[in-house]
Amino acid sequence: IVSLDNTVLNVALPSLQRDLHASTSGLQWTIDAYTLVLAALLMLAGSTADRIGRKRVFLTGLVVFGLGSLLCSLAPNLELLVVFRMVQAVGGSMLNPVAMSIITNTFTDPRERARAIGVWGAVVGISMAAGPLVGGLLVQSVGWRSIFWINLPVALVAILLTLRFVPESRAPKARRFDPVGQVLVVALFGSLTYAIIEAPHARAGTVLPFAAIAFLALLALARYEPRRTEPLIDLRFFRSAPFSGATVIAVCGFAALGGFLFLSTLYLQNVRGLDALHAGLWMLPMAVPTLLCAPLSGRLVGSRGPRLPLLIAGCAITTSTVLFAAFQAETSNLTLTLGYLLFGIGFGFVNAPITNSAVSGMPRSQAGVAAAVASTSRQLGSTLGVAVVGALLASGVGSSSYRDVFVTAAQPGWWVLVACGVLVLVLGAVTSSRWARRTAQATAERLKEHEVREAAGVGA
Repeated sequence: IVSLDNTVLNVALPSLQRDLHASTSGLQWTIDAYTLVLAALLMLAGSTADRIGRKRVFLTGLVVFGLGSLLCSLAPNLELLVVFRMVQAVGGSMLNPVAMSIITNTFTDPRERARAIGVWGAVVGISMAAGPLVGGLLVQSVGWRSIFWINLPVALVAILLTLRFVPESRAPKARRFDPVGQVLVVALFGSLTYAIIEAPHARAGTVLPFAAIAFLALLALARYEPRRTEPLIDLRFFRSAPFSGATVIAVCGFAALGGFLFLSTLYLQNVRGLDALHAGLWMLPMAVPTLLCAPLSGRLVGSRGPRLPLLIAGCAITTSTVLFAAFQAETSNLTLTLGYLLFGIGFGFVNAPITNSAVSGMPRSQAGVAAAVASTSRQLGSTLGVAVVGALLASGVGSSSYRDVFVTAAQPGWWVLVACGVLVLVLGAVTSSRWARRTAQATAERLKEHEVREAAGVGA
């Protein structure tokens, strides 16, 4: 349900635009308010779960997510819908990284853990791919509010299953809360997203202060976090090339997905004039390959490692987005279908190796934090993808109607997505090499030595 709600709202955007009289930036905020709060709170949720109990935090997240979904379904205007999406995200932040931490602490054998992570990554990919189709069916048959109702029975069943089957667990040594780091992360993500989304609509003097806040928050994080014994973001993780690569690949892969769905939904409904159901059906060529390739990617990661899935993902995403950027694939049914098909293959392969690379070799006590960084990168990527592509589209459309200028106005956004695909390909090749694996092993050894010294009371 957390992953589904990343994408299920996209097909409802034109309906929201009509019912709540939303602008392009308003539509961006309905998506980004959710992913932004998720990105800002995931690491806090992961470390809190390690400290007070993973089962307890997971159950709390399910309750809050269900409550947020109910409130979203009742929202009378766009402003309250954005606020309630943020409530949803507060609950969602307690689910994904905590689920990964539960998995990594349940499956202690490396091969079994890789398979379990592959299954988990496949479910995330399948959920995100199914979003447009599920959203289209619900919006067309019941209305856009129904896309939030489906979360309620799923959350209830998940609560019951968690109470019955999930054991309580904590990290051997609880990490301290890092309020300064958390505030800086919120300032960085929030200010950056606001500056990007509002840039086409506001004066430079209104946007520049937020851009400056984002820059200063980034500098402050880089200086402050290494000085803490237990930082919110442990920069030592980034000495591992696979971990660093997984972080950037997650941002690029999910930025490509966020931007791809945003542009596709508005094109299919506002330019081609399709209803929500038929727009969702048009995205089946993207959803079906993702459904098929996500579990295949998980099995490949478990048996052969992340390299091959990442290379396939990079090639497919790049080829797909080049079709739209250079050849205006939207204008032909054949090229549109081919573009969706290739993107579905690429996204289906990208998710499982991200998670595996992020936690591979990390001490189990650090698995929750490492998984939270990977999850944060996914949500940050989705946020930036919608923000950047939406801003470029709004600049190109201006006061014209979507139907008249959409294809031309969307081209700069598609080129951004091409760059994302190229980065996935290049980083996938570099960070899965023998050299990269050696850096991961060395990083893991240093982290374990640090834990041993702390446990012995020597300090570091």
